[in-house]
Amino acid sequence: MPAALQTGFDTITGQGVRDTFKGAEAVLDVTNRAVFEPDVVMNFFTTSTRTLLDAGRAAGVRHHVVLSIVGVDRLAYPGYLSAKAAQEQLVADSGIPFTTVRSTQFFENLIVMGAGMAQDDRIVLPGADLQPIAAVDVAAALAEVVTSTPADGVVEIAGPERGSFARFIGPVLAAQGDARPIRTDVNADYFGVPIVHDSLVPLGAARIGRTTFEDWSASQASLRG
Repeated sequence: MPAALQTGFDTITGQGVRDTFKGAEAVLDVTNRAVFEPDVVMNFFTTSTRTLLDAGRAAGVRHHVVLSIVGVDRLAYPGYLSAKAAQEQLVADSGIPFTTVRSTQFFENLIVMGAGMAQDDRIVLPGADLQPIAAVDVAAALAEVVTSTPADGVVEIAGPERGSFARFIGPVLAAQGDARPIRTDVNADYFGVPIVHDSLVPLGAARIGRTTFEDWSASQASLRG
């Protein structure tokens, strides 16, 4: 059953968690707090994850699945990424059979990413690659994983196309009417985190989503009317 703050389920205070977990065989953790203050985000992910693990252990949960980020094991930098790495470690050390699903960036987040890289009157993008994926494909992968045998390790998922930041972010900003020039800077960081060309893409085998960037873009254009 879905659980959220709106249903009286709070992973920080623990309200409603144990009651909701009664009879559960598997847990899928997609909790998130998009803040970047190191102490705040670390406290959120570690507290929330411990709450879920403790409740899962008490309920006899047989598979704990957590959504994470491709590259988090290579970019343990103070802030959001290190908090996600700590979350992964708590799950791995919990004694509960688990699968960590690391995803690349979502197509749906590209607009926010691009806007967040604005400098004065232009967009300055890192010289690294992306391999973004549609949220619907992430959801499908998570549904498959949570109903499968625990991997007791990591599964990575990514979109079908790898390319530069500009390849993906340029078109989504243009579609929003953002005409600011785009410049690529090999020394630009990723929201304060130094990256190289393959920091945010899978280095080995990954499950590949079905939705192409062109198909996703076309669907967004149809929604805009």
